[in-house]
Amino acid sequence: MIQQTEEKVLERAVIVGLNADRLAQDERSDEDSMDELAALLETAGGECRGRVLQNRPAPDPRSFIGDGKVQEVKALIDAEECTLAVFDNELSPSQMRALAEDLGVRVIDRPTLILDIFAQRAQTREGRLQVELAQYKYLLPRLTGMWGHLVRQTGTSAPIGTRGPGETQLETDRRHIRRRIQKLEEELEEVRRARTTQRRLREKNKVPVVALVGYTNAGKSTLLNYLTGAGIHAANRLFDTLDTTTRRLRVSDTLEVLLSDTVGFIRKLPHHLVDAFKATLEELTYADLLIHVIDASNPLWQQQARVVDELITQLGAGETPRIEAFNKCDLYTSDLHPHGENIVEISSVTGHGINELLRMTERVLARRRKRATLTVPYDKSRVLDELHGDAAVLGVDYTDGGIVIDALLSEEMYGRMKQYNLEVAQTNLDDSGGKD
Repeated sequence: MIQQTEEKVLERAVIVGLNADRLAQDERSDEDSMDELAALLETAGGECRGRVLQNRPAPDPRSFIGDGKVQEVKALIDAEECTLAVFDNELSPSQMRALAEDLGVRVIDRPTLILDIFAQRAQTREGRLQVELAQYKYLLPRLTGMWGHLVRQTGTSAPIGTRGPGETQLETDRRHIRRRIQKLEEELEEVRRARTTQRRLREKNKVPVVALVGYTNAGKSTLLNYLTGAGIHAANRLFDTLDTTTRRLRVSDTLEVLLSDTVGFIRKLPHHLVDAFKATLEELTYADLLIHVIDASNPLWQQQARVVDELITQLGAGETPRIEAFNKCDLYTSDLHPHGENIVEISSVTGHGINELLRMTERVLARRRKRATLTVPYDKSRVLDELHGDAAVLGVDYTDGGIVIDALLSEEMYGRMKQYNLEVAQTNLDDSGGKD
């Protein structure tokens, strides 16, 4: 793990990447992923003192980047007096051990670095549980490489008195970690059950859920603060927010939603981390609407958006209605502006485009509701209370024929109200009472 002293002395490191034809496209390193790795290193409390990007047909089985390039990295480490080498690609345990021996410093890979950042940032009990589970799942298959220096207690090379069915340190650690993984999974299952209970309560109260998703540092927390005054910490650094924050948001006079911030995505995100955070990320699959926050000022926004889209699909929320909010438009320098259905330019700092985002949110959510006029007999006036609780009442008129109610109804509520001379509005929300 990367640590900082009280004087906040940054740990010096060299970052290394491999672009090999044999690697999958999303596993290869390039200048952009190396820039991102340097930013991750800084976030973790390190300082990049040099970088090496190797091109070769395939990874070297032992040293990953080839012996010649290893010597080049070692020379750079010695010249800059570094204590750490960070690889942009995932390394096998044997490669990590061989590189540590050859380079003379600690060696970690990108997944380890991301896990380290998450361990530093997790504030809630749930967040800490999820990070610890991911770390143990990442560690378990790597124990053999880490304990390679230990003498096995079987075979002719074992010391006298240790032959036979004795237990090695490796086996002890494996059993301990498996027990700990099981315990963490049980505790996170309790979290899932609690979330399910909360979700059922929300569904009963008919409060729509809107989730903010996006690449790390796209500005989700800043947007949540602007919209709700949540007051959560937001800074210009990667993975500044790990723990989910949910606040109520009054979108319009007729619509209130629950708005949730989520952990930012990043390419080459360790799959163990995705698995561990499913207790949090599964909220996306139950959201009524996703607002995909995109950093419009980042030249790589298209690649970042694809990463987010792929992870949303992986988590099972690919069919959920979505708005693409191009954030930081005050920093956008191109003459070509994003446009299209359910696309809006915003600045969560200046407030530009926020009203349009709210109108769009109401419009998309309204597609799941029908505007209708009901005529309710006075002896059934309790229906009005029910509508105030479970629908959006737009107007009430007391006539000789009964209570005439103009309301937005969910499909389920619409079915229950059919008996009350229900008339569906022939125009959509935007043409009849919506704010556009």
